[in-house]
Amino acid sequence: MRRINIICMGGMKEDYFKKAAQEYLKRLSGEFRVDTIEIKEGRNLDEEADKILRRLDGLGRSVFKIVLDRDGTRLSSEKFAELLYGEKAINAQCVVFIIGSSHGLAAKVKEASDFRLSFSDMTFPHELFRVMLTEQIYRAYMIHNGRTYHK
Repeated sequence: MRRINIICMGGMKEDYFKKAAQEYLKRLSGEFRVDTIEIKEGRNLDEEADKILRRLDGLGRSVFKIVLDRDGTRLSSEKFAELLYGEKAINAQCVVFIIGSSHGLAAKVKEASDFRLSFSDMTFPHELFRVMLTEQIYRAYMIHNGRTYHK
């Protein structure tokens, strides 16, 4: 079973966001083991970056790191599926998605990533974005398996 970790700053407070994210994670449970690593926000970007980088170091060497960054590359859902099922991701022990805090992400975290992914130029609430990410991971799974969820 493939592993995905979602590293994010802060937790989810609203029950309806938790339930939505949990629904997509449940649907993925046969294909992926998805762990969410919530890190307490720091006083500044450097403190947050150090916390994130320590977590990444603890995951081992064979990790494909995807940073969610407004200035990153935008992909269609089909291209995202290709990324998630591509050679770099498949050969890694774990795929890690990194979501920054309301402060963003420090340059050293972005530089430590293997891919910088943008969903939009827009800014989204942290909890909603986590739901959007889990939905897109599920959509990629369905696309890859030729299922009808993606139309």
